[in-house]
Amino acid sequence: MSRHAEDVSAYNDSNRAFLQAFIARSTLTFQEAQPILSAILTAHGKMSLLQERDVLPGDVTEADLNFYVTTANDAITPFDLEIRSTYHQLTRKRIYALVNSTSDPITQLATSFSPDEISFVKRVLDAMFETNNTPGHEIMAIRPIQATRLHKPASNRRETLNESETQGSSGQGISQMQAEKVLKSLVEQGWFERSRKEFYSLSPRALMELRGWLIETYNDEESDEGSDRNQHLKIKACFACKEIITTGQRCVKRSCPCRLHDICTQNFFRVQKSRKCPICKLDWSSEDFVGERAAPTASNRRSSTSRPRHHVDEEVEEDGEDIQNDDRTNGGLGDSD
Repeated sequence: MSRHAEDVSAYNDSNRAFLQAFIARSTLTFQEAQPILSAILTAHGKMSLLQERDVLPGDVTEADLNFYVTTANDAITPFDLEIRSTYHQLTRKRIYALVNSTSDPITQLATSFSPDEISFVKRVLDAMFETNNTPGHEIMAIRPIQATRLHKPASNRRETLNESETQGSSGQGISQMQAEKVLKSLVEQGWFERSRKEFYSLSPRALMELRGWLIETYNDEESDEGSDRNQHLKIKACFACKEIITTGQRCVKRSCPCRLHDICTQNFFRVQKSRKCPICKLDWSSEDFVGERAAPTASNRRSSTSRPRHHVDEEVEEDGEDIQNDDRTNGGLGDSD
């Protein structure tokens, strides 16, 4: 614990100020927390006469942040809230998020969205983790045009959570303009991220808060006797860090469940001293992807006819054909590179 944290020995106004700042933002990184804590520690020090000069953002350490997070958790646990942390899948920057530790996270959206809008969000999640998450193309993301086309429910769609619609929903859907506003709000509230290539995907906060719901909703726990259960898992974890993976790399063998975040591969294969899949022992290609890079495009469809495929299961060819058909009917995932 740093000198600054030692100066705050019990829950007081500085802890309350930190918690209020956190609640206002929902997520924080250490870099974002530094100026917040520097202002709080400066004010607390002046009021208690514990320090002679201002605390600068650079003076705030991770120990200071961890102290305030731990103290805040002690205070909010009775209210079924918790500050958790995870690493961003692309940058590996640690993200702290305020999450509800008990209730169904989907129902929490009711504070910001109507029942019809929540039903739309469920349809978008179904598209991410079912339509756009097949053995050949584990995209787990969605383009804006495909998402907005889900503004009204299809008559033959699989219902999420075995419910016909969200309670209170009219079942008629929402307008495309409303759908666009909901998607924008989901990004602003930290549930979705929108990439430079115009894909929506779940944010670190959403993956932390929705982890249990995603596994329960999309992983098929029932498999035929003698079949490989891993083939039924839509939600997989990185082999190295054990966190949910929605972007990264996969084994070249489609039936192999091994997945690795891009950044996790660096340390993992450095320790392994061999670029082979830790499960099936085939060579790790670093060219088979999870996330938006797995989306079929005009260029990679052309190159796939000339590039030799190594140790790829036969089922992929059928799946690749299916997803191209989905592209034409579900918003054109393969519209651009």
